Amino acid sequence: MRTIIYIRTSTEDQNPKNQLDDCKSINKYGEYLIFEEKQSAYKDKERERFAEIIKLIKQRKIDHLICWDLDRLYRNRKKLIQFFQLCKIYKCTVHSFMQEWLNELSQIPDPFNEIVFDLMIQVMGWIAEEESTKKSGRVKASISNKKNKDGRTISKYGKVWGKKPVPIAVQKQIVELRKQGKKLRAICKEVYYWDANRNKHYVSLGFVHKVLAEIPQKIS
Repeated sequence: MRTIIYIRTSTEDQNPKNQLDDCKSINKYGEYLIFEEKQSAYKDKERERFAEIIKLIKQRKIDHLICWDLDRLYRNRKKLIQFFQLCKIYKCTVHSFMQEWLNELSQIPDPFNEIVFDLMIQVMGWIAEEESTKKSGRVKASISNKKNKDGRTISKYGKVWGKKPVPIAVQKQIVELRKQGKKLRAICKEVYYWDANRNKHYVSLGFVHKVLAEIPQKIS
């Protein structure tokens, strides 16, 4: 087993047979095994078959990994870069039906293939950084200076950012129990509140610390 074709679909309308036929068309490396799964590329820990591929790569049992599109491996570009670097270390060449330039890159003779590969990684890194900057800018642009009655920020689209604060009565209870000499961990086991869905939550040790450090002068 030196060649693997990896097929991943994430929605009902995606046809794995089409992906497989396309991948077979670019296989020039002999016999192969098919690793197929139905899962989002964002949920990497749940992709058992892909985790097996990574393990085999580290065992140097795979020379060629064929996929239909690079986003079948990772949608996150930074993770994709890390995967390419892993493949380089363990001498596994990645091929993609949709990225024909990648297949041509593997045909470049030594030592220029190494130079071009490293350049490709750098370019992908720049693109990833640019995408991250743009996303951060979009998030910042969506935030307004408006606050709701809980003090949380309201975006310009009306979305409320942040968690709903713990009721002031709960904070007063923490202060009162501390005045009675209760230890912090004992307070955590005693003080609780209900969220909007009527789920019971005990206060955390960090929150108790914060209340005792910042709140008393405000609620006394």
